Amino acid sequence: MSRTGIREESKREDILRYVLQKYGTKPEYPWRTTPDNLVLRHRDNRKWYGLIMTVKRENLGLPGNGYIDILDIKCDPEMAGFLTVEKGILPGYHMHKGNWITILLDGSVEMEQICSLLDQSFLLTAGKKTLAKLRLAKKKEWLIPANPKYFDLEEAFAKSDTISWKQSSNISAGDIIYIYMAAPVSAILYKCEAVEVDIPYDYEDENVHMSRVMKIRLLHRFNRDQMTRDRMKEYGVYAVRGPRSVPPALQEELEVMSS
Repeated sequence: MSRTGIREESKREDILRYVLQKYGTKPEYPWRTTPDNLVLRHRDNRKWYGLIMTVKRENLGLPGNGYIDILDIKCDPEMAGFLTVEKGILPGYHMHKGNWITILLDGSVEMEQICSLLDQSFLLTAGKKTLAKLRLAKKKEWLIPANPKYFDLEEAFAKSDTISWKQSSNISAGDIIYIYMAAPVSAILYKCEAVEVDIPYDYEDENVHMSRVMKIRLLHRFNRDQMTRDRMKEYGVYAVRGPRSVPPALQEELEVMSS
């Protein structure tokens, strides 16, 4: 039975928003008898890096009645000894107390510290694939708009998988570029790689001015219904008026879709 109605105020939702935006993590609820309890899990090795539970205060040795939300995360054993003397941080509840700590989510620990400790837990439990990606993630990922009224991208890519495109940001060779097609399509349609940048180019008409272009190579086509404008809003992207960076959570989702 859900205990949501009787537990104290919690930072649970703040944490879920944070891990979705930074790591693309969606919570899993694996226990039927405790439907409020959830795990935060890596995609590659399926290991947990966080566990949120609703438990009785008395089970933690805390004064008072009722329930409280807690977050269990992995921690360096040497660091755990120092952390558990701080307010709101306890030895791991239902986990190995040398490697895990419990954080009370009642506001006694600042959100900034919770996020920092969550990041450490993510790294401590990450698989080789994730670690390699984090170490080598020097390339940037961009989201740029295109207007179907002015240029037929599909026709251009049908002729060649590498085309010239207006460059208006500090895009580097090797960067990944997702192209958002404006209305009436209103969806991300292409994943490309910048293969050559900062090419001088002099062109101007009533719709566009170009002083430099880049060459982009098509890597993947998305279906029109895969990443629509409405779905992009779930990842914090409400408009694409010019080149912009891709939020981490949206990066993760687009990578899965294009793999």
